[in-house]
Order: sequence, then structure tokens, then C-alpha cells
Amino acid sequence: MTTALAVTQDVLGVLVILGILLQTPKATGLGGTIGGGGDTGGGYRRRRGLEAGLLRFSAVLIGLFVVVSILTVYLGTH
Repeated sequence: MTTALAVTQDVLGVLVILGILLQTPKATGLGGTIGGGGDTGGGYRRRRGLEAGLLRFSAVLIGLFVVVSILTVYLGTH
């Protein structure tokens, strides 16, 4: 059981990384890293369509990763 959870945790971890890397940055360049967004309105904008879906998908994957991690620790100690 713990082996299956460990494999699931590894797969979820890779999917979380891919989901985060695929997201479009709000602001690019040096100005974006220190708070300026140039002509993008300060870097703040509403996510729509595919971006919104990818954000929700990443959030669900992160939640699943946390749950699986807690289960792995719980079953490993009992």
C-alpha cells in the first residue's frame, strides 16, 4: 500500500511541476519580478479559458498531492 502511495505521490509531483510550468506568467522580464508589469496593467489580469482551467487543475493536483503525502506519512508511522 505504501509503495502505491509513493508512486502516486511521485506522479502527482511531476504533474504539479508541469502544471505550474505551463502557466503563463503574469508579467515577464525584470520589471515583472519587482512588481512592474509594463503595458500589462501591472501584471494583474483575470485568467480566462485554458489558463483558468490550468490554474484549477494545478490547484486540484496540489490538493491531491498534500492528501497523498499525509496518508503516506500516516500509514508509514502506523
